[in-house]
Amino acid sequence: MSQPVKEVSRVLPARKRIALVAHDGKKQELMDWASRWKDTLTAHQLIGTGTTAARLSHTLGLDVEGLMSGPLGGDQQIGARITEQALDLLIFFWDPFSPQPHDPDVKALLRLAALWNVPVACNPSSADFMMSSPWLGQDYEMRIPDAQAWISSRSDNN
Repeated sequence: MSQPVKEVSRVLPARKRIALVAHDGKKQELMDWASRWKDTLTAHQLIGTGTTAARLSHTLGLDVEGLMSGPLGGDQQIGARITEQALDLLIFFWDPFSPQPHDPDVKALLRLAALWNVPVACNPSSADFMMSSPWLGQDYEMRIPDAQAWISSRSDNN
């Protein structure tokens, strides 16, 4: 039986680092959603994968840091930022009707977001709730796994 993972506190800053990701069949939906929330998104640091970042930057006229395309490793780059506590929110409009060549990467990304307690929105409604939260524009304290304690417990058992 595994031991419960110890937790530590993490504070999300008032200026959030927000990843915006969309599968091909959901890109226009994300563009439409982001256009409605442009004024709110302006106050935060935006990150996106591949063509999504380029389209968002063009559509919104905002600076969006572009990573690799999802199938080329962009999902994994976002996952790395989650584990480094360098990402605060994930808005990922994924397409449940279209199989993706990088489905294992998508599953791994969502697993990391759940593990590290990162808020995730997968559709416009949940993204609307996230953007309208009173916590969006202020510091927010949350609990995350204590990675060092977990590593120590694993090395003590070997």
